[in-house]
Amino acid sequence: MAIDFGIVIVYFILIFAMALSGRARGVVTKEEYFLSNRNLKWYSVAISSIATNIQGYQFLGMMGSAYLYGLAQAQLEINAVQGIFMAAFIFVPMYLKDRVITITQFIKKRLGKTVAFIYSGASLFLFSTVGLGAALFWGAYAAELVFGEYFAFISEERVIRAGVILVFLGVFSAIYTYLGGLAAVVKTDIIQFSILLLGGIVITLVAVHHLGGWSALYNGTYLLKWGDGYMEVDHLMHLHLPGDHPKLPWTFMFGLFLLNINYWCANQTVVQRSLAARSLKEAQVGLMVGGLMKYFMAIIIIIPGIALAGILHDNPLSEPDMTFPYLVTNYLGTGVRGIILCALFASLMSTVDSTFNSLATLFSVDIYKEYINKEATDQQMVDVGRRTILFTLFTGVAMGLFLLSFKFADQQSAFTHTLNEIRYYVNCGLVVIICGAAFLYLPKRWLTVVAFFSTVVLQFAFSQFLFPEMNYFVRAMWVIIIGFLIIAIPAFLRLRAVNEDGDVEKFRFRSLQEVFVFASPQMFWAGMGLISSLVLLHLIFH
Repeated sequence: MAIDFGIVIVYFILIFAMALSGRARGVVTKEEYFLSNRNLKWYSVAISSIATNIQGYQFLGMMGSAYLYGLAQAQLEINAVQGIFMAAFIFVPMYLKDRVITITQFIKKRLGKTVAFIYSGASLFLFSTVGLGAALFWGAYAAELVFGEYFAFISEERVIRAGVILVFLGVFSAIYTYLGGLAAVVKTDIIQFSILLLGGIVITLVAVHHLGGWSALYNGTYLLKWGDGYMEVDHLMHLHLPGDHPKLPWTFMFGLFLLNINYWCANQTVVQRSLAARSLKEAQVGLMVGGLMKYFMAIIIIIPGIALAGILHDNPLSEPDMTFPYLVTNYLGTGVRGIILCALFASLMSTVDSTFNSLATLFSVDIYKEYINKEATDQQMVDVGRRTILFTLFTGVAMGLFLLSFKFADQQSAFTHTLNEIRYYVNCGLVVIICGAAFLYLPKRWLTVVAFFSTVVLQFAFSQFLFPEMNYFVRAMWVIIIGFLIIAIPAFLRLRAVNEDGDVEKFRFRSLQEVFVFASPQMFWAGMGLISSLVLLHLIFH
């Protein structure tokens, strides 16, 4: 245990030193603090984007789901390539062309001030509550669940131990983000991702070894139960489950595709790295490499769960979420467990620090500069951004503690999907907004507002009255499609309108040449190769 604690202490010292190493001195400009002077290289874009994406729930919830449902759970990882492709070649080129600091500025230019305010307000609300709170909760809960005996000195009560871990990690992440801005976030993300990757590789190799090797993943049978019967499959290495599966029907990939537009293309927390790239080429290379990294993350998150299902075939776990703790407790020794604990902390902090930085950016640029102090200097904006980090530290910690208390009050509660559904009440509308801004030419702005709020009403109506049994990914797909059609159909039917310059323009969809932008021919083929690899995976593991 002493060795493991020593590893963790070294980890925190290293993270803090790295965060402060690039800290700017004296007067700091807004682009320096929020966008690291737009000087990120491709590997920083790739590593920081993927590190931000990985959270503690993926080691607990997704690995546990893989234990039950097999490779189908990997769709949530590998299908991110669709969103990454669209971000690289559709959305990021538009953002960089306009040299925006926030996505709100892009939306304002195309859809007006009201729609931009809705996007910014919704993002600020989600990030400061559910976003921060869920990341802090999952990281602290996973650390206490797996390594509870290490923290026994804090308290005999599990909920108190987890709460102390949560508060400490939130405060620690806020401090170095407050001091260093995006540059500190990216520097620490590189270290955190390396540790996270090392821990994932160790877990995967150990699990596969105890199963009997990689070929053993295809051996034996496993029963999946839903409804009134069972489905028997020859192995768990199938990406597609039947359409009547209650959790992961093959049809959910279509809703996931649209929701990936929100996460990878219109989420300030993720896109901010691409906005900070030194060029379009660096951003696109970084995102393509990030897409390949998502494949690898699918391996280290999903394969251990499948392997343990084979190992414990005759004596299964009573609770699937114990998959990760079981592997660590039973198969890893001293020293290695310290690395795994650091990996859990890294998965939390890389998400939390990015969220803090994006909250600071959104509030200072979109709210403070736009509505409170139009003459604000760069230094004033940075100062407001830093105060935003301190304020949202309290909101995020409060939400995280609430989730902890809820979880410990009912250990059997599983609210990963509940949190997703809460997000989708807002995220579906954000997809409609960003697609209207990107793909439609001169859409009616008031209709965009109507469409956004319509998605909230539709989500409620579908889930509570019309189609309560519908898979929530599929439900999100229909809500987004209907919301987008509310904007697109009038834009398509109307012939002409007056644009902002007073000229008469024809309503139309943007052409493919306007939509897709490749920094070079090589980037075109790289993008085609990445998408082709995703199609190939679906065919091979069907």
